[in-house]
Amino acid sequence: MKSRMPALHLLRAALFIAGACASLSAQGAGEERKAAPYRISRGDRVSVSVLGEPELKVAGARVEPVGTVNLVLVKEVRLAGRTILEAEAAVAKAYQDGRFLRSPRVTITVEEYAPRTVIVSGKVNIQGRQEIPPNAEFTLKDLIFKAGGFTDTARSSAVKVTRTLPDGTQKYFILDVESGIKGRANSSSKDASFVLEPDDVVYVPEKLI
Repeated sequence: MKSRMPALHLLRAALFIAGACASLSAQGAGEERKAAPYRISRGDRVSVSVLGEPELKVAGARVEPVGTVNLVLVKEVRLAGRTILEAEAAVAKAYQDGRFLRSPRVTITVEEYAPRTVIVSGKVNIQGRQEIPPNAEFTLKDLIFKAGGFTDTARSSAVKVTRTLPDGTQKYFILDVESGIKGRANSSSKDASFVLEPDDVVYVPEKLI
């Protein structure tokens, strides 16, 4: 009996993938994954320059775990979680607010990308870290697909996502992934399309018996 367990797990994963593909097909064959502007992550290395102010240039600055970079004159400016355009505007505002420059034109380039991962645990077939793409949305349904699907005992209508915010506080989401995957039209059916962010922690609980 024990020798059949790996085969059963593979069969469950295959059935899940087939169901997910059918659900995606039902939503529309022409539907494509949405492109998303890159958001700077903690651990990225960036260069920051200001037009006409070479002494203010900072190259290879590491975005700190708290989400900031240390810049000339203005010190710490928060970049994590912002798009490149938003980060450039934040740095420009810092120089303006400090009355160092009147109308700075800031350019930010990501020189090295930090690993972008989420963690999934609980009742899925493949637990652990999963990489997420830098320039496309990665949804909860995408994650469960990469994790080989739910196990038979998963409570897929109450998946918990824990997100650590830039200020260090945590935010929690309880999401009904099952309805979205099965194509049920209800208030929770969009939960499966919840967009994950780097360092999110996803936990799939067990069914209550």
